[in-house]
Amino acid sequence: MRRIDILLTRELDGGMAPFRHDDFALVLHHWANLDELPLIEGSLWAFVDWVLPEISGLEVCRRLRCDPLTSQAHVTMVLEDDDQEDRKRALRSGADDYMLGPLTRTALLDRVLAANLHEHEAAATRSVSQGELTIDVAAFQARWKGKPISLMPNEFRLLRYFVEHPGRVFTRAQLISALGKQEPAVDERTVDVWIGRLRRALRAVGAGNPLRTVRSLGYVFDTV
Repeated sequence: MRRIDILLTRELDGGMAPFRHDDFALVLHHWANLDELPLIEGSLWAFVDWVLPEISGLEVCRRLRCDPLTSQAHVTMVLEDDDQEDRKRALRSGADDYMLGPLTRTALLDRVLAANLHEHEAAATRSVSQGELTIDVAAFQARWKGKPISLMPNEFRLLRYFVEHPGRVFTRAQLISALGKQEPAVDERTVDVWIGRLRRALRAVGAGNPLRTVRSLGYVFDTV
């Protein structure tokens, strides 16, 4: 099953449940905190509203294009009015296309399914790295200096998220949300179990312990 992650700057009328079409899975994320990306495991498509409570959709689009993690995303600007100047500004800011809101689940699925999904799949992130640590996303394999690291799925996904966001402190709740573990709910202390396993796996290959506990806050992945 191949995957497309869809970022939405507001809740979707019609629900946020995943959708499957042939051998593709469309996973929808409500991107409420624009400073924090969820874990993106497939190719990325962002639907950005023209007007947001604290920032313009144009600025969000520019930020997506400047971030290496999202620079290759397909960006659709959701306009409030069918205005020619707004359409031009959306495209100049980096949007690939635009559509007229309000955005509903049906309208979103129609837009995505009308596209060539195989082209989007080809743009998915294949590897990320931090120093001697490399994560091959396609192969679901992490390596330290070329040596495979034995990880369970949750620990692999957690490590990838940390490597994509080095030097940032995340609370347990933020990590649960980033990994899409809200439904069904996961106890926050489960994160400690994941961290413990991940630390042991990293030490086993000589990678030390780059995961630091920040008292009363959470965890951070330190870089040298």
